[in-house]
Formats: sequence, C-alpha cells, structure tokens
Amino acid sequence: MSRKIGVIGSGHVGSTVAHYIVSAGFADELVMIDTNEAKVVADAVDLRDAMPNLPFHTNITVNDYSALKDADVVISAMGKVSLQSSKSSDRFAELPFTSAQVKDVAEQLKTSGFNGVLVDISNPCDVITSFYQQYTGLPKNQVIGTGTLLDSARMLREVSEELNVDPKSVHGYNLGEHGNSQFTAWSTVTVFDQPITELAAEKGLDLAAMDDGARKGGFQVFSGKQYTNYGVATAAVRLANAVLSNSMTVMPVSNYQADLDVYLSYPAVIGRKGVVKRVALDLTQEEQAKLQKSADFIKSNVKKYS
Repeated sequence: MSRKIGVIGSGHVGSTVAHYIVSAGFADELVMIDTNEAKVVADAVDLRDAMPNLPFHTNITVNDYSALKDADVVISAMGKVSLQSSKSSDRFAELPFTSAQVKDVAEQLKTSGFNGVLVDISNPCDVITSFYQQYTGLPKNQVIGTGTLLDSARMLREVSEELNVDPKSVHGYNLGEHGNSQFTAWSTVTVFDQPITELAAEKGLDLAAMDDGARKGGFQVFSGKQYTNYGVATAAVRLANAVLSNSMTVMPVSNYQADLDVYLSYPAVIGRKGVVKRVALDLTQEEQAKLQKSADFIKSNVKKYS
C-alpha cells in the first residue's frame, strides 16, 4: 500500500520535515504546499537532487491540494517565525497569522476530500489544532497536534544530561499546553524504571530547574538561530509514522480531552485513524490543578480568537 504524506508550509520546519521523510524513505508520495511558490519548488527540486544518493525514492507533488485527497497524513507546518521576539518566548505571537491561514488551509483540505489524519505543528499548537478540527469538520480523533511530544523530549534530555544516561532510558511526560503553562508531571517520570522522585531525594536533583529547562528549551534554540526545526520536525514525523504503521504507540500529543473540553497534551494511543484511546494517568492533586490551569488558558484563547 502506497504511503502518502502532505506537508503544508515549506519554511524552516516544513522543509526539515520533508527532508526527513525523503531521506529516511518514510513515504512513497510527498505533497509539498506553500504560498511561496518559488521556495517550495526549490525545496522539491533540491530533494529530487538528493534522491540519486539515497536508497529510497519518493514521488513529489508541489502545490496541488487535490493530491491530498488520498493522503494518509497531512502535517501543517505553516507559520511566520519572524513574528516571534528574540527577547521572549511566546508562541502566541504567531496567532494573528496562523489563525487567519488555518481557515484557508482547512477549506482547501475539505475541498480536496482529505479524510486522513491531520497533524498540526503550527503555533500556538493547541489553539490551532482546535481550529483545524472546527474548520475541517474532521473527527476529533483524526486531528492531532505535536503538542508536548517535543517538550517531553526536552525534559528527557534535561534529565538524561543531569544523570548522564541515554534519554531513551528516561520515561515520562510533560502535559498541558505546548507553551508556558505546560508542566512536567514528575509522578510519571522514571529513570531505569526507578521513580525520579526517589532519585531526586537520593541525589539532590533540582526538579524545578529541569522542568524550567524543558519549558524554555525552545527559546534557548530560537535565541541562537532565530528558529527551531530539528526537534519539532522529528516529533511530527514520528507521529506521522505511528499513524502510517498503525503502531499503537503511546505519545503525549495535543488531542481532544472530553472531560476538559479542550485540545491539550495528554498521553494517547496513536494508530491508523489517529487517537485510538486516551491513557489514564494517576496524577497528583498538584498536577491535576496544573493541568486544569493549562486547559483554562487554552480554552480562553480558543474562545477569544474563534
């Protein structure tokens, strides 16, 4: 069965997503769309130039929404990073641009007949993911944001560097908004299957500092090169691959939480049709309060900008 992925937006993130997909052979067909025709055409030609030196072949289509009708996954990477300030970390700076663009993109997706899984990277992730579901009319389980899949990875890196272990030996989640109201749910975090709360007591770990490091990880990268791309692109492609392979992988992604009536990041099982089921966590009372606070913040902004 042919694997088909669409990438909307060919900026720093979208082009990195496309390169990862092509270089790793994750799709048989790739549809690249951007309002900057010269840029997206150039990226497509550049990727085709790479193929003679790759062990895979990917057929690339440019700026044709109708080609998304039978796409398995569409990744939204549209945005305007120049709206971000080099002095602060606020993903809502892009909202005036992305909230306008999402309506047009959603309409184009509806017209194409697309009925796959829509993965949103565009910021502010949880709000834009909610808008995509609202404007496309796709089932809620088929509209997902990368959310704190990236922030959780940043937390795993923070912990692994502190303890000098492989980050894949650390497990746990950052939850809530992909933004400043997110938090590390330390009750979920283990290192070599040992609760980090026990390790913190033994080794005097500063959990608050690591939580802050994960939250501010994106700004650290942004302040150095004025954009981020590798971390979020890898998260998006990992999520797309979970859909393509029906892997039933648990990931902390932005998905609709019926009890909170909002899109935010919480672990969910990802398969062929997107979210298969939510994973129940035994959070502490403090963590539950933080999750509710994050949910309230996202909902207020969805309402404000709808």
